[in-house]
This record gives sequence, structure tokens and C-alpha cells, in this order.
Amino acid sequence: MFNIPFIGEGDSKTPFPRPENALQEPNGLVAAGGDLSPERLLMAYEAGIFPWFSQGDPILWWSPDPRCVIFPENFTPNRSLRKVLKRGLFEIRKNTAFEQVIHACALPRKHEAGTWITDSMKKAYNQMHALGHAHSIEAWQDNQLVGGLYGIAIGKVFFGESMFSHVDNASKVTLTALTLSNQYQLIDCQMQSAHLLNMGAALIPRAQFQSLLNALIR
Repeated sequence: MFNIPFIGEGDSKTPFPRPENALQEPNGLVAAGGDLSPERLLMAYEAGIFPWFSQGDPILWWSPDPRCVIFPENFTPNRSLRKVLKRGLFEIRKNTAFEQVIHACALPRKHEAGTWITDSMKKAYNQMHALGHAHSIEAWQDNQLVGGLYGIAIGKVFFGESMFSHVDNASKVTLTALTLSNQYQLIDCQMQSAHLLNMGAALIPRAQFQSLLNALIR
């Protein structure tokens, strides 16, 4: 196993190591163990750390460098997405089907061996939703859920966890709705991907992310 601090099973109180002490390889691994209690999860997000692990593995905690984020004030939908938005193909709702959204995000996807959204993760984030910390943005067509995303909101920061789309552009529309909602000054995308970068995400140094986080979650 990696040479990182291990937090005792079920421990929701021991502080995390500082993110700047995370491993460089794999990028951003901070610690292992602990639990997925609301107390532990809030402690993690407030420190710029998030859980990401596979079924059967210990809980792994991450703070990668650089960090993939969206600055809402710099976000402009591209031409094709503007056309989709103008056509009004989707009804956007918030927090009306959180459990359905996280279930859809956890389903197997093409070209991927499995899912990191384990049963324990679903249970933990459904609990966070019940407590008012986790939220879903949903795309509906003909009263059917066709796309969405979910994440954690603290202060002026939204920590995006995952998204799904059953029809073209559904997840893009929910991300756009979140970004343009004027509720958040920073959207954390966690891990970079070509899809997110094409949607206007940027890569910033972890130190800059931590500084922004400290100011915006207060």
C-alpha cells in the first residue's frame, strides 16, 4: 500500500494531513481509512480533500495538484451549447431526484471497468443530501430524468462529484445551469478531463485552490 497516513476505521475526528503533503504519485493521495460520516466528509471538503476509491479498497482521500475548477465569471457556453440552451429541450430542476441522480451516476459506463460510486458512497451522500449539504441539478424531458449532476455545497463553493447523461447534452446543460446560477463563485471539478476542459474548466495550482477555498467557504 502507499506510504501515507492511515486513519482508523470509523474515525470521524482525527484531522487530515495537510494537502501540500500529499503524494506526487499517485497525484494528490493524502490519506487512507476513516469513515464517510457527515463529520468526516465536511472536514475533508473544507480542507480541499475528497474521497475516491473502488469497491473493496480502503477509503482513499485526495487533493490533486493542479486542481480542475470552473470560475463562473469566466464561463461562456460554446456555440453548439448555446443553440441547445436556446431550443429549451430540457427542464432544469434542483434537488427533486437526488437519489435517482446518484444511482444513475453509479451505473456502469462504456469503456470503463467499474464505478467508484460504491454502495457506501451512495449511502453517505444520500445522508449528506438529507442534511442539506449535497445537491442535485437535474435535466428532465417529458417528465423523465435524462441527465444530472450532484455534489457538495459549502459557502460559495460547489464541489462537483459526478454527472450522467441519457440523452445528448443533458449533463452539459445541468453543468451550465449550475455554473450560471449565481450561487457559487467556484466550482470544483476535482479531476481533470477533456470533457470538462472543453466545457470551460481550468487547471490551477493546488496552493491557489486552497487559498480560494479558505476565503469562499467562510
